[in-house]
Amino acid sequence: MPRERTLRPVRPNRFLEEEYQRRLEHLIEEMCRSTVYWLRAAYRRHVPVLAADELPATALSRIMRRLSRYWQRKFDAMAPDLARYFAEKVAQRSDHALRTILKTGGISVRFKMGRAAQDVLRATIEENVGLIRSIPQQHFGRIEGMVLRSVQTGRDLAQLTGDLEGAFGVTRRRAELIARDQNNKATATIQRVRQKEIGITEAIWMHSGGGKHPRPSHVKAGRDKVKFNVDEGWYDPAVKRHVWPGTEINCRCVSRPVVPGFS
Repeated sequence: MPRERTLRPVRPNRFLEEEYQRRLEHLIEEMCRSTVYWLRAAYRRHVPVLAADELPATALSRIMRRLSRYWQRKFDAMAPDLARYFAEKVAQRSDHALRTILKTGGISVRFKMGRAAQDVLRATIEENVGLIRSIPQQHFGRIEGMVLRSVQTGRDLAQLTGDLEGAFGVTRRRAELIARDQNNKATATIQRVRQKEIGITEAIWMHSGGGKHPRPSHVKAGRDKVKFNVDEGWYDPAVKRHVWPGTEINCRCVSRPVVPGFS
């Protein structure tokens, strides 16, 4: 009697995640050095001169706006190409991994860039463009208040520099999160489309075992080997809605495709 077979999961490509993160961090490092340099120069020039025509806070605000506009343009210009590179590479590597896994199960397929796959690719690119462009927006929104409070409270230059370095640490960690989370999410979304295209309707949840704060509901789903509908996803009682492995923020779970009809 024919019986179903469970195949290996397709995991996100860590090399691609590291490459994405490296490209983001390279521009963030440039932004860091530039911002610290110009703010230090302005701080030295304006803060000690209390009787100057231009108040220190006014001068620093003007420089902050100028830096923010400059780096926003840089990130805006980089975002479309990097997002497209990332999305296309995820699709290519994900397709290759799934073809290899299916081949070991005796199934040979050729994937085409159909309507559903194109929609996923387009959505992935647009989401990543928005995330990349949000990096300088959030960063300068964070440090502008920090710089002005530094002037108001009479802090010295060394303390301001230390505060700025701390803020850049937050921005770097956000870039790391973007690279990891989008790699997981894009891989999972593309896999869902490809599985549906070849008639796979069910998959088994597999908890990654990684991460410092795993979701208890995901751990249980992996332990129970929960089977879910590929189209609908699995109903997560913790969030009270259907989800797919790898699509929630910081979720590293994957799924094992269930192929019916094997003897």
